Amino acid sequence: MNAREVEFEGHLIDSMILPKALDAILDLEGEFEILEFRIGKKKEDHSYARLLVVGRDEQHLQKILHVLHRIGAKIPEAEEVELKPAPADKVLPENFYVTTNHPTFVNYKGKWLQVEGIGMDKVIAIRNGKAVCLFLNEVKKGDLIVVGEKGVRVVPPERPRKVSHFQFMGGSVSSERPTEELIEIIAEEIINLKRNGGRVAVVAGPAIDHTGARNALAGMIRDGYIDLLLSGNALAVHDIELSIFGTSLGMDLRTGRPVPGGNRHHLYTISKVIAAGGIRKAVEAGIIKDGIMYECVKNNIPFILAGSIRDDGPLPEVITDVMVAKKAMREALQNIDMVIMLATMLHSIAVGNLLPSTVKTICVDINPATVTKLMDRGTAQAIGVVTDVGLFVPQLYEKLKEKEREKREIMEE
Repeated sequence: MNAREVEFEGHLIDSMILPKALDAILDLEGEFEILEFRIGKKKEDHSYARLLVVGRDEQHLQKILHVLHRIGAKIPEAEEVELKPAPADKVLPENFYVTTNHPTFVNYKGKWLQVEGIGMDKVIAIRNGKAVCLFLNEVKKGDLIVVGEKGVRVVPPERPRKVSHFQFMGGSVSSERPTEELIEIIAEEIINLKRNGGRVAVVAGPAIDHTGARNALAGMIRDGYIDLLLSGNALAVHDIELSIFGTSLGMDLRTGRPVPGGNRHHLYTISKVIAAGGIRKAVEAGIIKDGIMYECVKNNIPFILAGSIRDDGPLPEVITDVMVAKKAMREALQNIDMVIMLATMLHSIAVGNLLPSTVKTICVDINPATVTKLMDRGTAQAIGVVTDVGLFVPQLYEKLKEKEREKREIMEE
């Protein structure tokens, strides 16, 4: 028979792992027999299931096992991971393993090694006795690349044992979700993370400037809630334009009307910053007096600006080589515990592809399609908030300050 035993262990029922596995087998027209099933007796106990999976032939069986593997299936016998050398730089051996964004382990020389830098749609290589996750363009000739799925284990996210909105169990999108309640929960989560040494990153689009959320985001950076800013040329240009000319894309935000000659302001802004030698030097020279980039410089908060074919200028700090920008973003995102994505579809999806599924992710956009596309592209842990960032960011900042005041008052009592 074309059959194979597989095991699942964890919170299989409330995290929907076992139902997903059985549905996958049936959807692929396979068969299964549950050989053993033990349910955890207490809330913190794991459950265990051992299944016999049957396919029409070996090829059909392997197709089913491939899907089950990504849900968290383990082969009972501890197989050694299969490795083949890369035949050339950026060239991979046949049947190379493609990663998910879930924690992954490989059985190498009798030891289970956790794959470092895990992210979706990458490959795994063994370098200096370590399992590392690589982009295709980082592969060097002779790298030992993991092929097939033998000796590879994926640990899918599970529902937390305590009630939480950050369940990592597949995001949802709804414009009817109570935004005020979510903002309070997010604020509480940020404060708890920061108190425990956690780090928060923001991915922001230029709508932050156009909708009037700029001062609130600048305040969050100034007050220490944000540890990393990821964006593009446009956010920085219009933020600095507001500081120098009081307009964003030539618009007076108080009246919502264009000012005479305002269409040139963003180009004047870029020219002034280039002449100063960059954003930092423009801040030091007093050219930039307030705003998001000003607070990043003044508070030593790192920022990465990734370029686009649409950019004017761009500003000196913008990284125009997209592969270099991607590598810089990946390195900066190490040890980040939460990412808040604000009104930018392209940057949100790009950053989402770099994140492990264990990072708490909030995507805020007035267009539900932005959040849906982010999740469809693999960032399933994201929580979608469908609202205007011009309302969301100021409310979040006010809620953060309110909760900090409450906690100080409690401590003083």
